[in-house]
Amino acid sequence: MDNMTELTHLNSSGEAHMVDVTQKEVTQRIAIAEAFIRMAPQTLALIVDGKHAKGDVLAVARIAGIQAAKKTSDIIPLCHPLMLTSVKVELIPDQQQGGVRAIATCKLAGKTGVEMEALTAASAAVLTIYDMCKAVEKGMVIEGIKLLEKKGGKSGDWTRGD
Repeated sequence: MDNMTELTHLNSSGEAHMVDVTQKEVTQRIAIAEAFIRMAPQTLALIVDGKHAKGDVLAVARIAGIQAAKKTSDIIPLCHPLMLTSVKVELIPDQQQGGVRAIATCKLAGKTGVEMEALTAASAAVLTIYDMCKAVEKGMVIEGIKLLEKKGGKSGDWTRGD
């Protein structure tokens, strides 16, 4: 792995703990993550054409992603509660790949990064699509949950190279 350092969520005794960010500088932090949900062309058509019986799947998934980013510290045990200044969730239907790509961007001015919030937002968005469409297709596959980019903080900027 590139730039591998020690695990920050373990203390000197190997016990899990929340990282103390008291002395860290407040900087502009941005993280972008994505997730993909693969589905049958008929299911994707229902979503894109707005003909799903449960309503606007993409609108509900977008709201779910935003809400999830705001609640990340409630579901990921050692995450700090953050005052996010922006959460954007884009849902991009992809006919060629056969599914919907969720791209989440989270921002704040703070002492710790927003990678987990972006990853949680993208994940919740595709989970919501699954939930709303499972009656139509149970075999959908959620895949490719990954961080695309992060900016700010002591470790600096990072962009996925693949």
